[in-house]
Amino acid sequence: MRSKNQPRRRTRVPMWSGARAVATRPASAAVSGGEGARPGAEEGGLVSSESVLAPGSHPLTRAEENALLHDYEQRVKGAFARIVPALKSIAARQHDESLATWAQEVARRELGFDLPHDLLDDAWVDRLDMRALFAHATFATFESVSRDYFERDPLDTRRRAEAFQTFLLECGFHAMSVTPCSDGRLAHTISYVLRLPMGAVRRKSYAGAMFDVEEAIQRWESTELGRFRTGRPNLADEPTRYLKVVAYHYSSRDPAHQGCAAHGSDTRRAAEAGLEQLRAFRRAVENSHCCGASIEVLLMGIDTDTDRLRVHLPDAAGEADLDRFLDAGALYRESGQLDPGAARALIAERVATPLGGATPPAPGMQRLIARLIENNLSQIDYVLTYQGAHYSDAGHEERFIGVGTDFEEVQLRNLTYFAFMRTLEEGAPNLDVGIQIFRRRNVAHGLPIPIVLRFEYWGQVPGARARAIQRCERVAGAIARRYPDLAERGLLHTYWTVRDSARDAPVECVGGSLTGGGQGA
Repeated sequence: MRSKNQPRRRTRVPMWSGARAVATRPASAAVSGGEGARPGAEEGGLVSSESVLAPGSHPLTRAEENALLHDYEQRVKGAFARIVPALKSIAARQHDESLATWAQEVARRELGFDLPHDLLDDAWVDRLDMRALFAHATFATFESVSRDYFERDPLDTRRRAEAFQTFLLECGFHAMSVTPCSDGRLAHTISYVLRLPMGAVRRKSYAGAMFDVEEAIQRWESTELGRFRTGRPNLADEPTRYLKVVAYHYSSRDPAHQGCAAHGSDTRRAAEAGLEQLRAFRRAVENSHCCGASIEVLLMGIDTDTDRLRVHLPDAAGEADLDRFLDAGALYRESGQLDPGAARALIAERVATPLGGATPPAPGMQRLIARLIENNLSQIDYVLTYQGAHYSDAGHEERFIGVGTDFEEVQLRNLTYFAFMRTLEEGAPNLDVGIQIFRRRNVAHGLPIPIVLRFEYWGQVPGARARAIQRCERVAGAIARRYPDLAERGLLHTYWTVRDSARDAPVECVGGSLTGGGQGA
């Protein structure tokens, strides 16, 4: 029965992967890995046609939360979706004498901001620079979305962060750092797929989820120093651990083509690479700071077509196995007819009793994994309710490239491709992947590649803001020199932003290619 606060649901029964659907596996194989569930094996629909659950019917689905997230997604993506239609209508009248006045009216009504006056006023000389207008509209929309996130907290992040930090400590972890792939289809990993609050969880994306081990060590050291000096989030002598998580991705609809580009759409290879990176990080910490400084690691996979989660169960020693994982899609089906308490008990049982004689994870890790799987059940229902059997955009549909430090306000799938870097030299492989995506997505249609640069600074440190601005300028110049064929033709534009990370402040635009800054980019 639908509660009065629950949004009306689609009544159609989803067709779970069309001709690729497979028969339901035995529960043991589908839930806990084994030969039938190896990463890289083609998997059919989320459930079989014999056991379809109506969207929104799972007992653990948080319907009001789903409605909140959907409203946010519709507002943000709707703002970006209005850009092209508005600009098309302006382009159709670019030779009218009243263009400047009329175009500004359209922009204010449809987009919520003004367009650059000089571009409109000078259009009679030659023609309207639609590429520059497209870049400006993209950047202005991003700035509006970013400001709204930091000023209004539309996802209720701050309130939830404190509660989750308490839960994390109870599980035996004082920090949780998640590295998803920088693919835009994983940009919503924290707030949607895992249903965790940004702030309490750190996110840093890399192509193929291949995070920088040295940078990760520096982040770990900073966390431990903070515990020692300030007692936050707990004292340094308390027996909690630092948790590093890697989230690789795969495609159940088209595994050979829509998987992770950084690993050749090879799911097995993506999982192996993620696990090896986690092992390298743990060895590096132990070798540098002795075994008493051990960390915990967790490997998970995300199906970019359905958002269902697979969690590779670590054993009691914290070692993961590529062939031993829990699939949230199978648990969604298996627990769908139970009451909430029984559904939670089933999830906890599956986490605590891995097949194949493996030792179960430590109790705190069990509790965290169970929470992540339960959270993901709501996201599975989210996709079923608002998308159907799977997302319609199987491939890349990102609106812009983000460069620099993490964009906390970007929490939506396929909104941005992110390339973490402090200098272009170290981040070039990540950015090259993004540029290649946007050559197909934008440049092939005559549209420029919008790149938003973000560098954060600590406002209490003298000169930090000025140094962040200088870094924006250096990276923007390096980008222009790396892709001169795009920059010289107006097919690449940059927008420079900085943010004071010492407070909940919105981003600040400090320059860009459309404001005369940079070196042609």
